[in-house]
Amino acid sequence: VQLQASGGGLVQAGGSLRLSCAASGSAFSVYTMGWARQAPGKQRELVADITSGNSTNYADSVKGRFAISRDNAKNTIYLQMNSLKPEDTAVYYCTAEIRPATWGAEIAPYWGQGTQVTVSS
Repeated sequence: VQLQASGGGLVQAGGSLRLSCAASGSAFSVYTMGWARQAPGKQRELVADITSGNSTNYADSVKGRFAISRDNAKNTIYLQMNSLKPEDTAVYYCTAEIRPATWGAEIAPYWGQGTQVTVSS
């Protein structure tokens, strides 16, 4: 099972970006999915997550500016980022709780490759 993230880039302060992340591979079940970010010299922090029932959770720093959504049929999540600030600059990572459809498999966290988001002032 792999998580493939896309949509990062360079944007001016006040601008918008949309990140996407798709889970793919052989048979599996996906539960909570989300986005975390890591800025240079800082610890990785959870930005937002969304359950399979579409309950959402956001870091205080992004509430009102970012919106997470998901398409369960495509095992894909999106992060719409509006009113971006220079402090949003970071590598954004997709994460998901996944259970492979093999006997005895347990739910485990999976991480995608990061995508760089740079916000210029």
